[in-house]
Amino acid sequence: MPDKPKEIALEDRASAGEKLFSPSTARNRDPIRYVFLKTMPASGKILEIGGGTGEHAAHLAGALPEVQWHTGDPDPTSRGSIAAWIADARLANLSGPHAIDVTAKEWGVEKDAPFDGLVSINMIHIAPFAAAVGLFSGARRLLKPSGKLFLYGPFARKGVHSAPSNAAFDESLKSRDARWGVRDLEHEITPLAQKNSLTLDAVVEMPANNLSVIFRKT
Repeated sequence: MPDKPKEIALEDRASAGEKLFSPSTARNRDPIRYVFLKTMPASGKILEIGGGTGEHAAHLAGALPEVQWHTGDPDPTSRGSIAAWIADARLANLSGPHAIDVTAKEWGVEKDAPFDGLVSINMIHIAPFAAAVGLFSGARRLLKPSGKLFLYGPFARKGVHSAPSNAAFDESLKSRDARWGVRDLEHEITPLAQKNSLTLDAVVEMPANNLSVIFRKT
């Protein structure tokens, strides 16, 4: 039997040509932008991993004219959407799409390093834990000293889900793929950061029981 197609989204997305529209992005892009502007570099080079539809990249790059924002996604359909959003945005500081697989030893952007920031929004729970391992390894290799890694999504805290909805979401993720799941910030992610010379810089509570988590390279 043929393999089941890889699931790339947990929501129904509208489309217009190659552009995809994410309902969750429409809800969370402004809160994410608010926190990003307060916690991340306002100039330099930002690399986004798992850019999805491309909407976050256009929204954030538009608010940060002094940042060179490079985005992409390993999924071809997502890259098509990202390219369409980049074309429509017409921002001189927004480029892509790359096809980085975070589990690869090299990402193909080493010539552009070091970066001032790395960004991954709603990625590490919809992927095997190897993706988180690869993301932090890449942050160690590619971030400049004091560069920052910005994560957004649901997290457990010290073995406990922050809300019943997050516990249900975790069960739903694992039912789709046993390798997926809501990650524990203290038990899984922070130790992974420490192994890769990153320290926890800030944790910001977000709507719908999500967190923005910022790490700094030491």
